[in-house]
Amino acid sequence: MNRPETPEGWQVWDLVGRLGGQLRVLPGAVIGWDMSAALVLAGALGVPPLAMAELLPVIEAVMVTKLNEQMDHSHGGKTG
Repeated sequence: MNRPETPEGWQVWDLVGRLGGQLRVLPGAVIGWDMSAALVLAGALGVPPLAMAELLPVIEAVMVTKLNEQMDHSHGGKTG
């Protein structure tokens, strides 16, 4: 259903898989990827800038939501 449909989409998806160690975090929350590192890595991998600009923010938003949900569940839910 959400599989990339273009070569550029697959390139961005590959990039996403390589960004695991490039998270920006606050205590108890993930806030996104280090986009400077993502841009450098994308350039080194030859990812088209337009594809990255279109797709990476959308994927980042889902990643942030899902990781924070997982952290919330593993800590027994939010308080307050």
